[in-house]
Amino acid sequence: MEKVVATALLNNKAKAYIELLKLKLTLAVVFSGVFGYCLAIEQISWWKIAILIIASIGMTGAANIINQIIEKDSDKVMKRTAVRPLPTGRLTVREAATFAFVLFSASCYLYVQFFNIRAAALAVLSLLLYGFVYTPLKRKGQIAVFVGALPGAFPPMIGWVAATNQFGWVPGILFAVQFFWQFPHFWSIGWLAFDEYKKAGIQMMPGNGKTTETAFRIMIYTLFLIPVGWLPYLLGVTGIYSALVAMIGGILFLAQTFHLMRTCTDKAALQMMFGSLLYLPVVQIVYLLDKV
Repeated sequence: MEKVVATALLNNKAKAYIELLKLKLTLAVVFSGVFGYCLAIEQISWWKIAILIIASIGMTGAANIINQIIEKDSDKVMKRTAVRPLPTGRLTVREAATFAFVLFSASCYLYVQFFNIRAAALAVLSLLLYGFVYTPLKRKGQIAVFVGALPGAFPPMIGWVAATNQFGWVPGILFAVQFFWQFPHFWSIGWLAFDEYKKAGIQMMPGNGKTTETAFRIMIYTLFLIPVGWLPYLLGVTGIYSALVAMIGGILFLAQTFHLMRTCTDKAALQMMFGSLLYLPVVQIVYLLDKV
């Protein structure tokens, strides 16, 4: 009986550690990093991609844990986050911090050992901005979304630099696409969870709540995706077909923001959120398939 109880406790502990990683968010970040890496290389090395995936999961997971440690009290207030390991007491802050340190250390080693210092430095900068700048700023005002968009846009750049050990226009463009994409993505989430965020003292949306003005600002940032989506083609990295797909995707995404402006409903915001989740991976996959 004691052995069964011990096994159950161990399983619950392991599950709590996995929950700390925020796997859905982490895997989306990993996908963008692998996209940048594969776009830069001429011949795929599957074992290096596997190492990049592990390093990316570790670094992103560590950043997510730092975020949850800082927000453990506000997480208790919101229904969506109240079930996380720290608010529920399934893990202590010390356990979470130790796990984050192990993940961070292992990831730094993998980036330096198998890729390069520049990629490692970008990954560390991303963690610092997300965990120690963006997270505290969420209680200060809308500036947090702009700051958070920086580490959120780093993954494809990190992947490119990991492959080439070089900065330049191309990783900058990959950064720009993901940077502008984040505003309609985050603000659609902020629209849907507006009341909960307000209760927790977090301001995630521009304007004064669920208004036409807010939807207009969302539309402006979405508009940037259309010209930015052409830049990989203009730089000779991808072909014309991917540029056309990116443009069509941007126009469809923009149309959703106009619908939100007209209706100002949660349903329109939810549709836009799903549109954002579809837009980025589709465009990145098409860029890969059409790379020169």
